[in-house]
Amino acid sequence: MTECISKIDLVYLWVNGNDPEWQKKHDKFTGGTKRKAEVDGEGRYADNDELKYSLRSVEAYAPWINRIFIVTDNQVPAWLDTSNPRIRLVDHSEIMPEVARPSFNSSVIEHFICRIPDLSEHYLYANDDMYFNRPAAPSDFFAPDGLPILRMNRRPFRKLLLNFRKKIQKKPLSHYNTVVQNAALLVEQKFGKYYGAKAHHNIDAYLKSHCLHVEQLFKDELEPTFSNHVRTSNDVQRSLYYYTALAEKCGHLRYVTQKESLRVHIQNKKHYKKFDNTTPLLFCMNDSEYAKNSDRLYAAEFLQHRFPVKSEFEKP
Repeated sequence: MTECISKIDLVYLWVNGNDPEWQKKHDKFTGGTKRKAEVDGEGRYADNDELKYSLRSVEAYAPWINRIFIVTDNQVPAWLDTSNPRIRLVDHSEIMPEVARPSFNSSVIEHFICRIPDLSEHYLYANDDMYFNRPAAPSDFFAPDGLPILRMNRRPFRKLLLNFRKKIQKKPLSHYNTVVQNAALLVEQKFGKYYGAKAHHNIDAYLKSHCLHVEQLFKDELEPTFSNHVRTSNDVQRSLYYYTALAEKCGHLRYVTQKESLRVHIQNKKHYKKFDNTTPLLFCMNDSEYAKNSDRLYAAEFLQHRFPVKSEFEKP
């Protein structure tokens, strides 16, 4: 039974791209060349205290979360109370091999989450811009048999449409579509079935043992990507774990809509109005190469209004 799961941890990736020391490291490694917006734009790394508000949402709506692991590259949020026993900062060097460091590529970092020491068997994973929006329960993420609920968006003709775009229209796929397709094709090669469903880009549930299994199952395909220090076209997106879970019947697929999992592109003010008509369980405030600093300020004000109460995870 879900109620018998002893503990569920939560893992975040976090980076403060506003940090001058981090910027020096980034520019030194990349040669300070002009960034490609989609794969290495500032929006990938900008910090507007999203994590602070996400933790407020945890305290308000998911107080049953056991421990919270924050994976970071030798950085600490200025407002975070690191003495809180439920918080554990995890440096990249603890879980990632030297060949992968420094890493400015979340598609690579995500493959090492399951190596976090003392991480519970059942855990949730979130980017720092993902939030609980109303009371959640463990049963929203794990079924009675203990297997994770795999939230995805229905895309029944995805492979056909991507091939049409690439081969007939001669239009390049976006980086995101490319790396998700890489994951889908690897699973198709291994299991003989293509899964076109698309990740809902929000808080997800995993089993540590299954992720370690997938890592070994695709060891030869994944290892060459670990040296991709910034996003690269041969990256394998974390959908690999859900597609494999589907193939091995190690999870329960749930197609979701915006009524359950809402993604807000912060540069699009119309997206904020979607909250007027729905109360999703989860939402994401997605920054990108299309957002301006004014959009980030607007998003920060929105979050402060939605989660005004300090959490136990903040300094007094």
